[in-house]
Amino acid sequence: MDDCIFCRIVNGESRSKPVYEDERVFAFEDINPQAPTHILVIPKKHIASLGDIQEEEKEILGELMLRAREIARSRGLDRKGYRLVLNTGPWSGQSVFHIHVHLLGGRPMGWPPG
Repeated sequence: MDDCIFCRIVNGESRSKPVYEDERVFAFEDINPQAPTHILVIPKKHIASLGDIQEEEKEILGELMLRAREIARSRGLDRKGYRLVLNTGPWSGQSVFHIHVHLLGGRPMGWPPG
């Protein structure tokens, strides 16, 4: 998708601070962090949102969660806790329509979040 910033990041056409990459998943630092650690974990394949994921693509959701867990562990966030957020649609706060999981940590989180 030419107009998707996350697709351009995956393709190396836009700058990012990479954290993790494999054949299906890419993770990078958020440019507007909301916590001391704020990393976006995305599939390399363009999927606009959770509402657009197809049955045959469901495994990517598990991969995103497992990679987020690995990154959290590697940064020591698992000792005190971290938050994973997946926004779906404009009312949820989704501003980039390429499915992504926010990994937030490094400070106490409040509830409700929004």
